[in-house]
Amino acid sequence: MPYFDTASAAPLHPVAREALLAALDEGWADPARLYREGRRARLLLDAARETAAEAVGCRPDELVFTPSGTVALHSAVAGAMAGRRRTGRHVVVSAVEHSAVLHAAEAYDATTVGVDRTGRLSPADLAAALRPDTALACVQSANHEVGTLQPVAEAADVCRAAGVPLLVDAAQSLAWGPAEGGWSLLAGSAHKWGGPPGVGLLAVRKGTRFAPAHPADERESGRSPGFPNLPAVVAAAASLRAVRARAAEEAARLSALVDLVRTRVPRLVPDTEVVGHATERLPHLVTFSCLYVDGEALLGALDRAGFSVSSGSSCTSSTLTPSHVLKAMGVLSEGNIRVSLPPGTSRAEVERFLDVLPSVVAEVRAHLGAPTSPGPAPEPAADLVVDSLGKRCPIPVIELAKVIDRVPVGGTVTVLSDDEAAALDIPAWCTMRSQDYLGPRPAPKGTAYVVRRRT
Repeated sequence: MPYFDTASAAPLHPVAREALLAALDEGWADPARLYREGRRARLLLDAARETAAEAVGCRPDELVFTPSGTVALHSAVAGAMAGRRRTGRHVVVSAVEHSAVLHAAEAYDATTVGVDRTGRLSPADLAAALRPDTALACVQSANHEVGTLQPVAEAADVCRAAGVPLLVDAAQSLAWGPAEGGWSLLAGSAHKWGGPPGVGLLAVRKGTRFAPAHPADERESGRSPGFPNLPAVVAAAASLRAVRARAAEEAARLSALVDLVRTRVPRLVPDTEVVGHATERLPHLVTFSCLYVDGEALLGALDRAGFSVSSGSSCTSSTLTPSHVLKAMGVLSEGNIRVSLPPGTSRAEVERFLDVLPSVVAEVRAHLGAPTSPGPAPEPAADLVVDSLGKRCPIPVIELAKVIDRVPVGGTVTVLSDDEAAALDIPAWCTMRSQDYLGPRPAPKGTAYVVRRRT
């Protein structure tokens, strides 16, 4: 069964497995102790740190291991803000940062910088958001949902000129290479590159003001408290070195397979939009959104067909909240599928996925009553109101699509909806179907979304 969700968690690398088993025998002792077993454990920890630091592009004494990538990000934000508390409590984040960064930033005076429709940040917009009291800026190296690469080097130049440290979330990109530019802090997560879960890393470059927000602890330079999971740390560093050794080769091969998906999916599946940047992207990840499809149903159908994929669709969340990444990009959130290929994925596996996808999407659309080829048009009405109150994605868009041909060109359809996703999906539908979105209007219940027929 092809596993196409390595952006969530990569399968354990064989090198990581071997290193983990070896370190369980040799690295169980406290590396802070001076007796023989402790010294042996310390040698393993130091070697792992040197290996990881080389991959990150920093000095070994600038890097510490944490219990997870989320802990690394939370510690980075809190530590940088505490270290620069005299400057102020203002932090700048991009709108597509990982939720761990966004949640950490909620404790401060945060400014969010938007992105374009490909999910890419403008360095000029970042510069405009910086203030005299800005203590930290946060820009991810690559987006976890759509794969778009951010201009980290340019962002670092902007921050350096303003005297603001830059935190880079490099969790999705470290397997492919170091983050570029003069960043100040960087975080990563081992399970993203085939290391064991429960290991993160945090790099803080010399000269960056940093004050750990937790109680004092003598381990890991005081930046990550507690006894390190040494066998897992050793396995994480070994696997990072192993994936980097073949990164260029795998990037070229997987990028060609992703190009195949990007090209073929819109041809095979009507009313589908590939999202994210076409060229400035991770080599192994592609995301597309299908109109008139419930994301959870589509994931389940693909799983039954033998493919493990992920989604940023609002319908895959227990809270029914649209993906903040897709929302910031202004693209369709319904029926969203993320395919992230692990190393070793074959072309035959991708071809099989492309063979299965059209029928799976058609099956889900038929179950939801999505519009197909239009029948005889009824007598047109100048304006229509569609009551979709109480209905969740993608039903409001489906009901809009079913009636748009019943109004003449220039006529309007008003969709009443209390689903948060409608605010994103109806404008995205208008863009995809060349109709005019006139905007939201207040309504007694929910919101009225007005669409004018253009064609």
